[in-house]
Amino acid sequence: MPTQPKENENKQRRSEHKAEAKQKAKKETRKEGKKPRRRILPIWLRIIIVVLLSAVALLVGLMVGYGVIGNGNPTDALDWSTWQHIWDIVNKTD
Repeated sequence: MPTQPKENENKQRRSEHKAEAKQKAKKETRKEGKKPRRRILPIWLRIIIVVLLSAVALLVGLMVGYGVIGNGNPTDALDWSTWQHIWDIVNKTD
């Protein structure tokens, strides 16, 4: 009689293991049956778009900061002479 509970436990474990194996097999067949996803924009194109949008946002931010907040002409933020002057101030070049 004492072996019967152990046998029941073993049977239960085996049936649980079989159920897990079946679920795993179903998941694998689902993955195999799926078609590969076709992306509208390839990853390399997404990276280029993000870099370009970041550059545009940087330029717009420079113009807003220099023109609106700094009370200057917004297009002056894009002049080389402006940045040369800022570089000279930062490096204390006379």
